[in-house]
Amino acid sequence: MWRDLAAVGRDRSSGGYRRFAWTAADGDCRSWFREQAEARGLAVETDRNGNQWAWLGDPAAGDAVVTGSHLDSVPDGGAFDGPLGVVSAFAALDELRSRGVRFGRPLAVVNFGDEEGARFGLACVGSRLSAGLLTREQAHRLTDADGVTLPRAMEAAGHDPDAIGADPERLAGIGAFVELHIEQGRALDLTGDPVGVASAVWPHGRWRFDFHGEANHAGTTRLADRRDPMLPYAETVLAARREALRAGAVATFGKVAVDPGGVNAVPSLVRGWLDSRAAARDALDDVVGAVERAARAAADAHGVRLEVARESFTPETRFDHALRDRLATLLGGDRGPAPVLGTGAGHDAGILAASVPTAMLFVRNPTGVSHSPAEHAAEDDCAAGVLALADALEGLARA
Repeated sequence: MWRDLAAVGRDRSSGGYRRFAWTAADGDCRSWFREQAEARGLAVETDRNGNQWAWLGDPAAGDAVVTGSHLDSVPDGGAFDGPLGVVSAFAALDELRSRGVRFGRPLAVVNFGDEEGARFGLACVGSRLSAGLLTREQAHRLTDADGVTLPRAMEAAGHDPDAIGADPERLAGIGAFVELHIEQGRALDLTGDPVGVASAVWPHGRWRFDFHGEANHAGTTRLADRRDPMLPYAETVLAARREALRAGAVATFGKVAVDPGGVNAVPSLVRGWLDSRAAARDALDDVVGAVERAARAAADAHGVRLEVARESFTPETRFDHALRDRLATLLGGDRGPAPVLGTGAGHDAGILAASVPTAMLFVRNPTGVSHSPAEHAAEDDCAAGVLALADALEGLARA
């Protein structure tokens, strides 16, 4: 499975993946998912929001046990973030069948659409829509960097954008959701454990900073006469680093757009996106507030106008305590409970946690690198993840 999926959406120059929502690469990933499901005799369907489901048993029976993740990527992302959870879900089903397990509840593997938000700027679109955390009207306003709207992209891929929206009946039929994911950090590497259990997702969000200056000639405009928006933007990037260090949080300006974008021109607009996350909401608010104050002070000093808009926010998400503790005990064996750790990364499991009993398993990542071609998990650890997921599913779904 891993070999068959490896070439889909891979960029030869970077070695990373560009599997963006409703593109040809996304379509190839969806075809791969369907082929894997049908090869196992599973019934495949695509829901109103573009999420794919592969069912063993009757979904109408309710109280289903669901596992899976996503197949899309960030720009030049790694091979494991998302796909490891989907591949492991199919492999765990194979393992359970080899054990002769009889299922007393329906079982499903899911591929959530547009989890990374790489194309339209909002993460977890498929699961947000299903959970009612993103309305049809809000989704229809999403636009990519080329000006293509989400509805137009969905139509081009053969999906009806007018059908999207909350799907409470589907979520009501899920009794438990377990998502396996590569760890996006080094906590497990430090403890020496191949698999751990998630406790919570930190509160996190994305903010857009628009610095409006005045376009001018780079060679003839005196420094004293410039209203250069790049200068307050640079000071804001440094402020984000400083404030995150102070608060024990993280803050990142990872995307910037410059107009008009000429080497020999003072910009008229610098637009930067801040991603910030912290273990507590108060700490996150403190960081973002301090960054905005620093940005406004810098903008005023350089004669630049600043606009700040929050584009997304997700509060702290605590996974189902009973399910978390059950899995930690089950997977820990004679050594005691498996490690339980928090995460600063958002996931579809975090979106569903408000509606469905949800848990996450993490597979060790020895370098801690993620969202990069260098992302990696050892084959033995991936196999341990499959067995852990199989054990979890058996405990939940066995007749």
